[in-house]
Amino acid sequence: MKIDFKLAENIDIEALLILIQELYELDGCIVFNAVVARNALIQLLNDESMGQVWLIKCQSKAIGYVVLTLGYSLEYGGRDAFIDELYIQANYQRQGIGKQTINFLEEVCTSLNVQVLHLEVERKNTSAQSFYRRVGFEDHNRYLMTKWLNKP
Repeated sequence: MKIDFKLAENIDIEALLILIQELYELDGCIVFNAVVARNALIQLLNDESMGQVWLIKCQSKAIGYVVLTLGYSLEYGGRDAFIDELYIQANYQRQGIGKQTINFLEEVCTSLNVQVLHLEVERKNTSAQSFYRRVGFEDHNRYLMTKWLNKP
């Protein structure tokens, strides 16, 4: 399936919010708050040093999105990146779009001199885990732990 990646801009916020809400409802672990999501998107879209957001489009229709955030790690030898969110609507899944998206992100990361690409996936989401392993991600013998400093 032929898809395109559109670098998101402020005019895309409403379309992104719809897709973000779909992901959060599907995930069931994240409460969607439109105000928080909108503010976070505005910050990210206006400061490329933090990362970038793309709409995933098929025949001009937004069918998903991906968020790449940037960091730095001594352990990994420099710049690293995190796939913060990746969502493809259900009727477009299992058609190679996820693989195309990962390949696209790898190219972007290479151009940004990113050394490693990270992501997180829910423990119960075994099909996503299987997909990510097939495209080259490896399990670590570590837990991702989080402490909210300013809980929304």
